[in-house]
Amino acid sequence: MKFTKHSANANRRFGLSILGTLGLVSSLGMGLMASNAAMAQAAYPNKPIRLVVTFPTGGAPDILARLFSEKAQLGQPIVIDNKPGAGGNIGSDIVAKSAGDGYTLVMGTVGTHSINGALYEKMPYDMVKNFTPISLIASAPNLLVVNNDLPVKTVPELIAYMKANPNKLSFGSPGIGTSVHMSGELFKSMTGTSMTHVPYKGRQFFIPDLIGGSIQLVFDNMPSALPMAKEGKIRAIAQTTAKRSPAAPDIPTVAESLPGFEATTWFAMFAPANTPKAVIDRLNAEALRVFKLPEVAERLKTLGLDPVLSSSEELGKYQASEIVKWAKVVKDSGAKAE
Repeated sequence: MKFTKHSANANRRFGLSILGTLGLVSSLGMGLMASNAAMAQAAYPNKPIRLVVTFPTGGAPDILARLFSEKAQLGQPIVIDNKPGAGGNIGSDIVAKSAGDGYTLVMGTVGTHSINGALYEKMPYDMVKNFTPISLIASAPNLLVVNNDLPVKTVPELIAYMKANPNKLSFGSPGIGTSVHMSGELFKSMTGTSMTHVPYKGRQFFIPDLIGGSIQLVFDNMPSALPMAKEGKIRAIAQTTAKRSPAAPDIPTVAESLPGFEATTWFAMFAPANTPKAVIDRLNAEALRVFKLPEVAERLKTLGLDPVLSSSEELGKYQASEIVKWAKVVKDSGAKAE
């Protein structure tokens, strides 16, 4: 077949037309994919959300998670999943390795997201890189409580007793690296005393031993310990924040007898890394709404919890400062994950 200049030009025009059509189809396809992704985010959530709690039921993280689950209005249920163990590392690791789609979250703590990195020789996750901050939720003092038979009623009396009876006392915690554990290590370091740390799988396991006298003291989360102290089952000696909590104005701080002592426990919500900003913004807005509700704020107050809400960015900055602070405490105290 003989090709003329005219036919060559026609073929060229036809080819360019085909390429242009393919380009348009490709652009439409990419646009459709982007549109679908945007629609999926806009429709979030379209299935139940799993909120992992890294400690057993009954403690402050569990209480906060269940309050959020009960009061949230996201159009889908929030299912609480308690995954305790290894100072909160087991539950946190599950979330760290989950898809960043907003359907698996964790109620993190000062231990799981600030302390454990310095305490454990091998961490299963990176406290910063594997998560996207959502919001701070609340903070609380720990409450230094003792068995009723221990012959001390004040911090100075406790220090004097420990110095006269080195290594005689044992203190419990719901796990290595928790603020409950590290409050005890900080106390030992600052007072030059010694006592044995006994880690449990959760608070519900050490309470019977504290009441029975197998362990003699705990720096327990105030929301857990205060009701039992009020019932007279254990004796509250001091709280660990710099200032007295409005929930327990008659209980002195450790710092009133031991200047410079401060250990605040905090709780915050995190999603896996690479969770879309639109999803984080939605969750942040809902967390702020829920924990500002008058009935929720009142419940937290009675438990000794102080709502401390934040943006995602503010939580990220606060977490970074806490990592530095607790790394020093771990180093100074010589604490290690047994």
